[in-house]
This record gives sequence, C-alpha cells and structure tokens, in this order.
Amino acid sequence: MSLPRPIRLSSLFVALAAMLALIGFARPAFADPTDIAAASRGVVRVVLVRNGWTGVSMLGHGSGFAVAPDMIVTNAHVVEAAHGDGNVVIGVIPSQGRDSYPARIVAYSPANDLALLQLGNHAALPPLTLFPGVVQDGMQIAAVGYPGNVDAAQGLNTGDIITPQDTVKTYGQVSSGRSSKQFDTILHTAQLGAGNSGGPLLDTCGRVLGVNSFGTVSDNGTDSSFFFAISMRELEPFLKTAGVVPHLASLPCTSIADLDRADTQRAADDQARLAAQAAARSAARDHALDKARRDAEMDVLAERDNGLAIAALALVAAIGAATFAFLQYQRGKTRPSRIAVGLTIVLILGAAFAWVLRPSLGAIDERAKDRIAEVEASGTPEADASGADASGAGGSRKMICVLDPQRSRVTVSDITDVPLEWGAGGCVNGRAQYGLAQDGWSRILVPNGEDTISVTHYDPETHTYTVERFLMGINDMNRARAERQKISIPPCGAQEGLARQFGAAQGAIKALLPSEPNERMRYTCQPAR
Repeated sequence: MSLPRPIRLSSLFVALAAMLALIGFARPAFADPTDIAAASRGVVRVVLVRNGWTGVSMLGHGSGFAVAPDMIVTNAHVVEAAHGDGNVVIGVIPSQGRDSYPARIVAYSPANDLALLQLGNHAALPPLTLFPGVVQDGMQIAAVGYPGNVDAAQGLNTGDIITPQDTVKTYGQVSSGRSSKQFDTILHTAQLGAGNSGGPLLDTCGRVLGVNSFGTVSDNGTDSSFFFAISMRELEPFLKTAGVVPHLASLPCTSIADLDRADTQRAADDQARLAAQAAARSAARDHALDKARRDAEMDVLAERDNGLAIAALALVAAIGAATFAFLQYQRGKTRPSRIAVGLTIVLILGAAFAWVLRPSLGAIDERAKDRIAEVEASGTPEADASGADASGAGGSRKMICVLDPQRSRVTVSDITDVPLEWGAGGCVNGRAQYGLAQDGWSRILVPNGEDTISVTHYDPETHTYTVERFLMGINDMNRARAERQKISIPPCGAQEGLARQFGAAQGAIKALLPSEPNERMRYTCQPAR
C-alpha cells in the first residue's frame, strides 16, 4: 500500500491563452439519466497551473465534488503544490456547461488528506448529498472522477483537459474490515487511476460515502485492484470545522423498480381487500333485504290475525249484549234493553270494521317494498366528509401531508411535512393550478436556478401527494425550459376544459424526462388540525 502522493501528469507546457481558457472557456457536455450520472453533475476536475518566469505549465490534476454551490471537496495532496504558493493557480472544470472557475483553498488537512476549495465567478454547481449511515460490507459502489490514464488513452491535449468532459465512472463493492493507519478509510474495488484522487465514492443512489484518495501498489509497481476512500467519519468533522453544512440523507437506498413492484403488490392487496369488503357488504345487504321481506310478511300476517281476533271478540261481545237486551226486554225493563241493543249494534259494526280493515295478503308485497327502500336508504354510504373538497368539486380543504418512507426514495431532498390546500378544479394552496391528464392531477416545475425538474401529483380519492424529481443535465434542462415557455398556465380554479388543456401541454415536458425519476416521495395527506 502506498501513502497518499500527489497525482501528476507528464509536465505539460501551455500558452497563456490556455491559462485564460482554464477559467473561462468550455464545451457543453452531456449526462446520462442515471443516479450516478446525476450525481456526476457536481463532480469536477481540479487543475493546478504554475505561472513562472519560464511560462505557464500544468502541474497536474485531480478530481473533486461540490458540497455547496461554490464549495469543492478534494484531497489535500491534489492541491498540495498550491498551498502557500501564490504562483500556483487552481482551476475547477465542471463536467457540463460552459463555465470553469478559479478556486482558492479555504481548508487544508494533510493529516487526513482533505481540502476544501471555494470557487469564484459566482459558481453554482449542484451539491452532492452525503450518506452518514453505516457502509455495509459488500455493498455496490461507484467511483466518479477524471483518471489521467483515460485522458492519455483518448489522446486529450491540454486544451481538452481544461474543457468540461464527462466523468469516468467505475463500479465495484465495499471490502470493509480494513482501514489505513493514517485515517479512517473505506476499502473498495471500484477502479481508480491517477487523477481520480479527490473524487466521490458513491452508493447506488448517488450519495457520497467517502472521498477517493489512494490505492494499493503491487510488487512490480503497477496498480492493483484495491483502493481507499476517506470515510464520512473524517469528512463530516472536516466540513463542520470549515463551517460547511452539507446535505445528508440516511434513508435506505431503494430502487424505483422496487417501489413500483411494492406499489403493484399493494394495489393488488387493496383490490382484494376492497373486493372482500364489497362482497361482505353485498351479503349483509342481501341478508337485510331478506329480513325486510320476512318482517313485512310477519307484520301483515300478524295484523290480519289481530283483526280477526278483534272481530271475533266484538261478535262474542255483541252476542252477549243482544242476550242481555232480550232478557231485559222480557222483564219489562225497556231502557236497559235499548242500551244493550245499541251496544250490540256498535259491536257488530266494530267487528265488521275490524274484518274489513285487515291488510290483505297483497299488502305483503307493498309493505316489503317500503321496508326494502328503508334498508337501501340506510345502507347507502354518506358522502365522505372531505369528498367534495378533495375532489375539487366543492370548497378548498387544508391538509398536512406526511412522508411515507416505505413508499419513498429520498436522496437529495429534506424530509418535512407538506401543507397542502386542495381546492376546486385543481387549485393548490390558492395559487398553483394543476393540469388534468390521464395520470390525474399534476404540475411540472422547471426552475431557472437549478438543474432539477419536479413533477408533483395529487390524487383526491386516496389523498396521496407525490413528488418525483429528475436530476437533469444542462442541455435537457434547457430543452425543458424552452417547452415550459410555450405553455400558458390557466388561472387557479379554472374550468375543467382549461385544466385538461394545461395537462396536455405539460405532456411535452414529460416526454423529455427519463423513464424513472431519481427521487420519489409519497405523502399521505390528512385534514390539518
């Protein structure tokens, strides 16, 4: 194993014009739509140039990566020649765009081979996210940087080297359990070459695990297949001491494909659950309807029996009254006899009414229809308390949306609750109109200040809010911005026709996006207290 040593190319003498080009000229480069390539947008080449009495000469170069828009982490040995030497100029060349930047050392720690550079010329590079969790043995990793042997194999000259070029990505795995004695490191097998020093070691989500520093050297002096990266245990305190607060993300690295499979399984489970619930409701309804028919039949039969019994009792009473009237008449008691006769007539009429007013057997069907109507009315689900508001058909409703980690892939964003007010016709928070398309309500954000496109969705039925982020290259961002300029955004709460036109217009931007986002965050929304 060799100790950290400066990475140098053969001495290259360049003209002063090349030196000026270092901090001003570059050709555009393209980036692939993968997580590693997305992280590579913030990986840079660090070049050292000496301006002496013999002219301008390139001392060498290494790699680095952004931890803030204008802050670059690299190895101390990469910029060692510039530390304390005013004749050595540091230039930083990003992987894309047309701008390169002068840099100065703001923190220097040779004890653990780390250095921090601050860029000039109003630099605004996309910072990488750091992973502060445990680096597992055998996990898949990627090294990103600018190995000089690749430059040499391509025949790049000095002008090419100081021009933005795509990074070189190599892949391997962690071989934990061994560290260097000088400082805490990660042993891995992702191939490095002279020029990779200072570049990031990434996980499969594109998060920084460490800073590539050096490799082993075999007996014959050639590079071998094990390499060392400075771990987060060294990098985090170094940045904290320098006053830099990097973005950290510690959630497990779940692939979008895994999330899609889990969502598919969850949807199947939900469908099965809903089907079982519907079957149970149907069975309960059928049971309630059968009971309603039986109850109607029993009620009618009971009323018929009661009418018959009343008529029979009235007739018996009428016979008794008539007998009493006859006896009183024989005894010459005219008044009691008349009263008894009147009572007899009343009882006979009552018996007749009781018999006539009994419900007919045909009333069973009518009574059953009424009972069934009552059952169906009581079994109809009432409108959901948030139904009108959530669907956009009524007034607005304020909600708090909380991240569901099991359904999310978070690599570059902060995890915070999202306040959301969903209003009529797809109006969000009273100011942002969503478009309506086949995939539901959505809004695509194409900012001018960063190379990230965000697609936000809201599902009023499930109260699910989703944010998908696509980390784009400069050329793709420029195309998306051009399409955005063509779109006329309707006012908040527009008619459905305008919302559908807006949704269709956003399709031109969606067509430019990769098939999978770099980040997906799903939130479950509940009424705000």
